[in-house]
Amino acid sequence: MSTLLLNLDFGEPPPKKALEGNAKHRKFVKKRRLLERRGFLNKKNQPPSKTPKQHSEPMKKGETPKVDGPWKVSPLPKKKAVASSSGPEQSLDKKTAVPWLTPAPSQKAGSALAKVDLLGEFQSALPKIRSHPTRPHKKGPQKNPTQKNAPQNSIQSHSDNKCSGTTQKTPKKMVAIDCEMVGTGPKGHVSSLARCSIVNYHGDVLYDEYILPPCHIVDYRTRWSGIRKQHMVNATPFKVARGQILKILTGKIVVGHAIHNDFKALQYFHPKSLTRDTSHIPPLNRKADCPENATMSLKSLTKKLLNRDIQVGKSGHSSVEDAQATMELYKLVEVEWEQHLAQNPPKD
Repeated sequence: MSTLLLNLDFGEPPPKKALEGNAKHRKFVKKRRLLERRGFLNKKNQPPSKTPKQHSEPMKKGETPKVDGPWKVSPLPKKKAVASSSGPEQSLDKKTAVPWLTPAPSQKAGSALAKVDLLGEFQSALPKIRSHPTRPHKKGPQKNPTQKNAPQNSIQSHSDNKCSGTTQKTPKKMVAIDCEMVGTGPKGHVSSLARCSIVNYHGDVLYDEYILPPCHIVDYRTRWSGIRKQHMVNATPFKVARGQILKILTGKIVVGHAIHNDFKALQYFHPKSLTRDTSHIPPLNRKADCPENATMSLKSLTKKLLNRDIQVGKSGHSSVEDAQATMELYKLVEVEWEQHLAQNPPKD
């Protein structure tokens, strides 16, 4: 009977994956050594494990925990970036000062390291761009023109104030008016405008026209008005004349004697604050030695205060002469009466 000899080895055979893993590990070690020689990685005696230990070492400055992928590196401070850019020798000597992390071993270790390197360089350059002082230089030139224009604006405003002061002092906005009326309506009892004269502060004539009333003239009142039939031949129609007169009076101080009669004939109402009626100015009556509340005629006031005779003869009144006399009378009490009106403004 033949004898069978069996040589059985119960030892575990080496797994193929381990051999393949050793070959990959060798390639990784070669790449790691190359990167260590170039100064990109720190030297380690032990090979890195496949699963890195989380929170095994305290966190360093510039490190962030790994989140499902390659390690993220925060931007380095300015001082370290300046030190690393001074030269390759200083960066090699001070490797421990730059915290580089080792990625987990994988087939794409070289590309991951390149990405980490580029990311670090890009982020390290960001603080320099943000810290560049651009806004202060832009604000500077914007303030200078305003500062330069400030004295010019003040000069212009000062000149404007001077101009406004001169216009207020010079009575260019003051006029005197006088109107002559004729009789219309039943028995000529309605007074209608037939002539209007306006003079400025110095007595120069601004307007003097004969005006044709819209109604038929019953009584010309020539003894007082000085109007005759021939004056109405080329007279200005009432509506046209009224528009011309109101353009002159609007916005001005209007002086007149018993001026309410003139405004009634014009069918116009002028603000009381801009109206000066010489028939109701107490200082003017005091100068003429008349009762303050009395209503004096223009003829009597002109004779006593100006020593002049007006409204003389049978030819009738002259509206230009009456308007000039009214303005001269008002000038005698202008300062006193304007101060009184400033303290006691009339209500419109």
